[in-house]
Amino acid sequence: MPVSIRIESLSKSFGGKVAVDGVSLVIEPGELFILLGPSGCGKTTLLRCIAGLCEPDSGAILIDGQDITHLPPHVRDTVMVFQSYALWPHMTVRENVGFGLGLRGVGRREMAERVDGALALVKMEGLADRKPNELSGGQQQRVALARALVIRPKCLLLDEPLSNLDAKLRLEMRSEIRRICKEAGFTAVYVTHDQKEALSIADRLVVLDGGRVCQCGRPQEVYLRPASRFVAGFIGETNLLEGVVTGVSDGRVTVRTPMGDLVGTVPEAGSVREGAGVAVSLRPEVIRLGPPPGGADAPNLFDGAVHDTIYLGEIAQHQVRIGDVELKVFEMNPRIVARDNQVEQARVWLAPDDVVVLAE
Repeated sequence: MPVSIRIESLSKSFGGKVAVDGVSLVIEPGELFILLGPSGCGKTTLLRCIAGLCEPDSGAILIDGQDITHLPPHVRDTVMVFQSYALWPHMTVRENVGFGLGLRGVGRREMAERVDGALALVKMEGLADRKPNELSGGQQQRVALARALVIRPKCLLLDEPLSNLDAKLRLEMRSEIRRICKEAGFTAVYVTHDQKEALSIADRLVVLDGGRVCQCGRPQEVYLRPASRFVAGFIGETNLLEGVVTGVSDGRVTVRTPMGDLVGTVPEAGSVREGAGVAVSLRPEVIRLGPPPGGADAPNLFDGAVHDTIYLGEIAQHQVRIGDVELKVFEMNPRIVARDNQVEQARVWLAPDDVVVLAE
């Protein structure tokens, strides 16, 4: 049965440097939960604390309500998959996968059944008699996953498992890891610094910085409604503008910015007030070129100039100038292609729901 994980005010320092700073999280049973952040943000330290490979200075870790904070790794019933596959080179795929079961004294017949089941889950049953050096990087990663899954742990912990693969294999293995975790029914905690990887496979994710939680939620929530400048800038691409609130009414907020007044959605009741300094996040894909559906009276309507374009077929990445402000704009099925200092005038508009106001 999938388990829940509760992390309560967990902290860990190394030589006076704080790696994890009072982190509290709840991971639901069967959830694929991503720890996301830049290098040094504390995500791997937090994962190692859950695994029992790192002793926290304070706080608690509970699995299904049982406090495991100070239990040794081998009695936690968790399994960790590392960046390096750590496969025994002299053993076959089948022997590598069954190695942990042998250490646990599992009988030969049961071991064979469980190894066959794990290899089938990762689609490696046809390569069971090969050695690791006869496998591709993606196949070796599947074997490492099978070796973890065959133990039938309560929780699967993955530390940047795709970092050693090339770009094409990473794309393939993203969906495979999600499929495997869901079919096996594990609660999985997955560390990555790759935003697209996190967005594509997570049920929920937490963004960490400096050992602290910046935001936790479903991928779409975190991407579309970032809670801070850091989250807005770290996940995906955005245009960040400084501004001052000039009005708040009926769930809308007006912000004076260097490109003009922008009308957006109030992030939380009472979180902004007139005269307050704020930042505004405008994702490149929500900025529209062309006339708005509301006509000339639509809010967030500006005259701009497209002065540079990178054409990528299904999408064009435009540089658009509005006054002294440069905006990055992504256009699907592009119509405008400005190159070699050619400039094309364009109307630019944004829906108020796409203007994200970030309170200080």
